[in-house]
Amino acid sequence: MQQKTPDFVIFFVIIVLLGIGVAMVFSATSILAYQRFGDSFHYFKRQLGWSVLGITAMATFMNIDYHRYLKWAPKILLISVISLILVLIPGVGHVIGGSRRWFIILGLRLQPSEIAKVALVIYLARYLSLKNNRIKNFFKGLLPPLMILGVVFLLILLEPDLGTAATIAGTAVVMLIAAGASYLHLGSLVAMGIPGLLYMIISEPYRRDRLLAFLDPWQDPLDTGFHIIQSLYALGSGGLFGMGLGRSRQKFFYLPEPGTDFIFAVLGEELGFIGTFIIVALFFLFAWRGLQIALYAQDLFGSILAVGITTMITLQAVINIGVVTGSMPVTGITLPFISYGGSSLVIMLSGVGILLNISRFTIN
Repeated sequence: MQQKTPDFVIFFVIIVLLGIGVAMVFSATSILAYQRFGDSFHYFKRQLGWSVLGITAMATFMNIDYHRYLKWAPKILLISVISLILVLIPGVGHVIGGSRRWFIILGLRLQPSEIAKVALVIYLARYLSLKNNRIKNFFKGLLPPLMILGVVFLLILLEPDLGTAATIAGTAVVMLIAAGASYLHLGSLVAMGIPGLLYMIISEPYRRDRLLAFLDPWQDPLDTGFHIIQSLYALGSGGLFGMGLGRSRQKFFYLPEPGTDFIFAVLGEELGFIGTFIIVALFFLFAWRGLQIALYAQDLFGSILAVGITTMITLQAVINIGVVTGSMPVTGITLPFISYGGSSLVIMLSGVGILLNISRFTIN
C-alpha cells in the first residue's frame, strides 16, 4: 500500500502544544530557576533542548513502518521490565521526593516508567492482534496480557508512582475493550480490583492524606490541602482572559511543582479560562484524530496500537487536569507536551511519531 502524508491535524496539535509548553515552562519556572541556579532561563533552555530532541524522535518514528514492531515488541517490553527492576535497586535508581523512579546518566534524568508506557502499549497491540480470536476466552485470551500488565503495574507501584500505574492500567483496559474483550470479564476484574485500590490508598499515609484533602482541602489548608487550594486560587485568579503571560502570583513558591504537575494552574492564572479551554480543545482534537486513525488503520495491529497511544496521552492529560482542578485526588503526573520534563517529553513525542506513521497507512 502506498504511504500517505502523515495526519496534519495531529502534527499541528502537537506543535502548538509544544510551543505553548515551552513558553509556559519559562513563565512557570523562571523564579524557581533563578533561586536554584542563578539563571532564570535554566529550565527553559533544557525544555527547548528536549523539545528539539523530541521532535527529532517524532520525525524518526514517523518514518519507521509500524509493522516492524510486531517483531520488536517482546524485546522492547523485556528491556523495559528489566529497567523497571533496576531502578528499584538502591544505588542504581535515583531517589527524588521519596520516589525511586530515575536513572541519572551523564547528568540527565531518565525515567524508565515512561518507556514502559509505550513498550506495554506496543506489546499489547501485538498480542491482541495476533490472538484476537481468543480474546473472549478468559484463561487463554485475556489472562496472559493481564499478567504482563500486572507485572509492569506492580513494578511502577513499588517506585512508588500510582499515577503512572493508573494511566497504564486505564490505557490497557481501553485497548482490551477495543480488541473485543468481554465486558463481563473486564467488569468483574474492575469490581474485584476496587478493594485492592482502596487498600493501596489507605495503607500509605500520604495517599490517605491526599484522598482526605481531595474530599475537603480546607480541613488542613496549610498541609495536605495546601496543593489543591493554591491550585484553585491560581485558576480562580485567572478569570476569563487571565492576568497576562508571566504575571502569575502563585508561582512565587505557593504552587508546588509549578513547572510540572501544576503547570496547568499557572497557565489558567496567566491565560485565563480562554487559555485552559484552548488546551482542553487541543487534547480533544488530538483524541478525535487519534481514534479516527485507529478506525481507518489498514490492519488490527495498527488500529489497536493507535487506540493505545491515543488513550495513553489523552488519559494522562485528563488525570493531570483533573488533579489541578480539584476533580481528582492529587497524584504526581505531568501534562503531556506542556509540563517540564525530558524523558517524558521525548517518549511521548516518539509515541506520536508511531501514531503518525500509522496514519500514513490508513484506508480512507
